[in-house]
Amino acid sequence: MTKTTFHPAQRWVHWFMAVAIISMLFIGVGMVSTISDWHGTLVNLHKPLGIAILLLVVLRLGLRWRYGAPPLPASVSTVQQRVAQLSHLLLYVCMLLQPLLGWSMLSAAGYPVTLGDSLVLPPLVPESNTLYAVLRPLHQYVAFALFALVLMHIAAALLHGLVLRDGVFSSMTGRPSRRKKPHVDTE
Repeated sequence: MTKTTFHPAQRWVHWFMAVAIISMLFIGVGMVSTISDWHGTLVNLHKPLGIAILLLVVLRLGLRWRYGAPPLPASVSTVQQRVAQLSHLLLYVCMLLQPLLGWSMLSAAGYPVTLGDSLVLPPLVPESNTLYAVLRPLHQYVAFALFALVLMHIAAALLHGLVLRDGVFSSMTGRPSRRKKPHVDTE
């Protein structure tokens, strides 16, 4: 029998990460666009959430390796399948790269990455103004790329879930799809 849904652990991590990543993108935007009293709070949320996302993406990759993914329906063309594979690869690259860039950027600037009051992560790179000058815009560009990929992922999910109803969306929700029935002309 062909597997039609992702493993429950994969679904749980996917949806938890979706909330975390979307929250992180908005926290990041708010963080760089304000000098209000909220700035410190946003920074204090941004660092541990970034590390949590890094750990979750590693977990997610392990789950993907362990359990695989259900095949796409036959109605999805080969070109669309390649685009889906490429977009997922880019999502994983960005999800891994973004927190590592942030951690490296802070390390290059001489700022510790702290989780709570007592846990201080080791620097990933040596202190360097030159390296910081490269990493800061790179962290921003990867955030823009991640945001664009997330929007495309959401659009594709909605297309499959609401319009095509081909089972792709339900593979990540775990609910049976309500596949569109072919139109039968009775006249």
